[in-house]
Amino acid sequence: MTTALVYAGAALAEIAGCFAFWAWLRLDRSAWWALPGVASLVLFAVLLTKVESDAAGRAYAAYGGVYIAASILWLWIAESHRPDRWDLTGAAICLVGTGIILMAPRA
Repeated sequence: MTTALVYAGAALAEIAGCFAFWAWLRLDRSAWWALPGVASLVLFAVLLTKVESDAAGRAYAAYGGVYIAASILWLWIAESHRPDRWDLTGAAICLVGTGIILMAPRA
């Protein structure tokens, strides 16, 4: 459960941080948007170090599926664009991959 919460927090922090730069550079918002964006990206990096894993690469790989699913939720909630069946199917496939990485028996 802790890993799921850390991944969810990391995804929110990464997406919010990247969106701050998107708003500044693509939506013509003030450059001040970069400040909370940088802080959010730092929080994202710190949170990923809290994942219980014996290898950083495995933690990052498993996180990828969570990030994709969270991005689809961001698309829907923050940007008011309803995901289509292909968005949802792709996110579901990625979450299956995340589960395989996290729950595989290891020696």
